Amino acid sequence: MKTKISTLLLLPFFALLMFTSCQQEVVEISPPADSEALSASSPLTALMSSASKMDGSKDNIIDNASCLSIELPVTVVVNGLEIIIDSEEDYKVIEAIFNEFEEDDDYLEIIFPITIITEEHDDIVINNAAELKEFVDECKGENENDDDIECIDFKYPISFSVYDVNFQVVDVITVENDRQLYKFLKRVKNSDFLASLNFPVTMLLSDGTELVVNNNEELENTINDAKDACDEDDDNDYGDDDFTKERLDEYLQICPWVVHEFKRNNQDNTVAYKEYALNFKEDGVVRMRARNGDILTGTWSTRVTKRGALLKMEFDTLADFTLEWIVYDIEYGKIKLYEEGGNRIIMKKNCDVVIDITKERIENYLQECLWRVARLQVDGTNNEKDYIGTPLKFFANNIVKIRINGEFVNGEYEIGVRNSGFFLQIFLQDRPNLKLEWLITFLEPGLIKLENENNQMILRRHCPDGDDDINYIEDVLLTWEWEVALYKDGDVNKTEDYFMYTIDFLENGWIKVTDPNNGIIDGNWLAYRHEGLHLGMHYGIEPPFQVLNHRWKIAEITQNRIELKDLSANGEIERILVLEKKE
Repeated sequence: MKTKISTLLLLPFFALLMFTSCQQEVVEISPPADSEALSASSPLTALMSSASKMDGSKDNIIDNASCLSIELPVTVVVNGLEIIIDSEEDYKVIEAIFNEFEEDDDYLEIIFPITIITEEHDDIVINNAAELKEFVDECKGENENDDDIECIDFKYPISFSVYDVNFQVVDVITVENDRQLYKFLKRVKNSDFLASLNFPVTMLLSDGTELVVNNNEELENTINDAKDACDEDDDNDYGDDDFTKERLDEYLQICPWVVHEFKRNNQDNTVAYKEYALNFKEDGVVRMRARNGDILTGTWSTRVTKRGALLKMEFDTLADFTLEWIVYDIEYGKIKLYEEGGNRIIMKKNCDVVIDITKERIENYLQECLWRVARLQVDGTNNEKDYIGTPLKFFANNIVKIRINGEFVNGEYEIGVRNSGFFLQIFLQDRPNLKLEWLITFLEPGLIKLENENNQMILRRHCPDGDDDINYIEDVLLTWEWEVALYKDGDVNKTEDYFMYTIDFLENGWIKVTDPNNGIIDGNWLAYRHEGLHLGMHYGIEPPFQVLNHRWKIAEITQNRIELKDLSANGEIERILVLEKKE
């Protein structure tokens, strides 16, 4: 029998006792070619050793050191909360606690004793923080590359053939993990036995790709090609994803970004800059849209330093944003910027935001589909319930209509420009709350936010066409007459209040309720989708139906039964309303 091997290193026989081995019959082989012969100090041996070192960067959020790792489980106190870390997934728990509040000072305390694992796979018991600091200080500085290669790994098990000076195989050593491989390689110096890596060997890249290599030269080239091909995350800035300049540039340009929090020089300016939108362009130009619609143009650039990834913005007329910011945390759809001295920006990605607002664009948005009043606060009073089931429809030539009891009532609207930006004014009979001059502060295809002084209004687009769920709900409602089978407010059952009433959902959003004496109550309804399916109903002020004026969440709907729920802010059920087909 012949085995394809390459002479790799010399090995003392006593080292073989550390590994799983099986005695083989003596194998007659040919001496390897000079090009395949490697010494213990060869480049390939050094590369294999670096690839098998322990990677200590995964738990940097605990120990701030990439050259060592803490053996799990370990108990830590994070911002006063004691938790047990028994898996790598729990590192995310620590990060979540750190990110819970933006303004607090995060701290982590380790409960000793602990066991650390060095990059050479040695286990050392540490009894206190001072002992740990000594080992941490021996690591290279933060954000510097360490010696281990993390972008490529061996697919274990692998094996080495060990043979004597007469090229007779005396053993085959099987290596099951990085620890065994590193220890194996460490003992090759000053050895009297020959050993060779048995090919083929499969290598694993960081993206999961598998590569098969067949000799020493291929193995050396493969490791060299891959060693710098990934982000090893060797710094202590656990939340920044270690973006390269290219990746950061691409991430910033993918969509507009909307400001959600802003702090400059320890002063909270969130109120002033909230919902400002920034668009980072390829040519180093950043376009910013203020809430009043003003467009500001500045420049931006990025670089990656030992401090981490940096984003520099410059505006001639906006000094608060003009700074080189540290990109200190990146989450899905969110980016956080920081600089010493109490400076912080939190931005969220929003691909629907329109930076360059024009009067024509506002008119086009308004004339798309219907719009429902999702929020209306005037003089400190919430008035949105008055508009449940009564959507608005904007037309060309400044015509606006509101749907009441199944019919559209005509009115007018105007889009204008003031020094403060674009405004929307609505003129509808008996609707004075809408007549205010509303400053358009936020615009995207499905959402318009309006403000004036202390008043706020939010309009959400309603396009039922093409939504199969909404069409099904409407068909069910229109097909039958209904009655209240259950109305429960908290723990109180109030179903009997609705005995003998008949509810008839009519086309165009009209509700007609017939009481036991054949009286009529008129109302409005609208089935819509927003974070789930809802049925908005408004019966005016007529008892007992006035308490049912609400945007109910549809929990279940069939041809014969509709279950609706009123949920609190924390998701708890406060009221239940069940409608059943009237026989």
